[in-house]
Amino acid sequence: MISVLVVDDEPLIAEAHKAYTERVGGFAVAGVALTAREAMSRLRAHPVDLVLLDLNLPDRHGLEIARALRAAGSGTDVLAVTSNRDITMIRQAVALGVTHYLLKPFTFAAFRDKLERYARYRRQLAESAEVAAQHEVDRVIATLRGAPPDTLPKGLDPATFDLISAALRAAAPAGLSATEVAARTGTSRVTARRYLEHLADNGRVVRSPRYGGPGRPEVEYRPAPTGTSSP
Repeated sequence: MISVLVVDDEPLIAEAHKAYTERVGGFAVAGVALTAREAMSRLRAHPVDLVLLDLNLPDRHGLEIARALRAAGSGTDVLAVTSNRDITMIRQAVALGVTHYLLKPFTFAAFRDKLERYARYRRQLAESAEVAAQHEVDRVIATLRGAPPDTLPKGLDPATFDLISAALRAAAPAGLSATEVAARTGTSRVTARRYLEHLADNGRVVRSPRYGGPGRPEVEYRPAPTGTSSP
């Protein structure tokens, strides 16, 4: 499980972010802090993997927490969750290694996307102590930051890709066959299988045989787990 500290000076918002986090598989909320002082005290006593950090705190600016973590050599990652749209602030956040910058207000879907990308990024880092080639570096960074739409292979449509991905998420934790995905999305079985195989090749879904009927077993696809232990 990826441990998370939620930091926000508004108690209701902090509880909402806590509830959102707990809805994403593989994440566990270790605590909630309403001030920078409380956050730093908690982090010293119980380090976590990820901090969901509001920048506008009453006692110190949120980026001072990120700066203190880096100065201490902490491996804790920071996801800024803020209404601050100032470009200078965004540049400072990036310079301090903030992994994501999520603007309030946001939807649960946008929030979940950030956490799931972060979980895949950690899983990729845990797979090996080093990378063999540039494309592996690019893959890890793209997972964290978000790959642009034109990175889909030629012939795959982003809208259909999103539709098929959504069908798999809606069925989770159960898996679906290409035939079942086609029926749910209105695509052909051949089309559904192309997208499912692309997702599987990129580690987004897991293939497994489904037994029970006559003849060869059918291939079932299910979303890959988002959680991982600390590298």
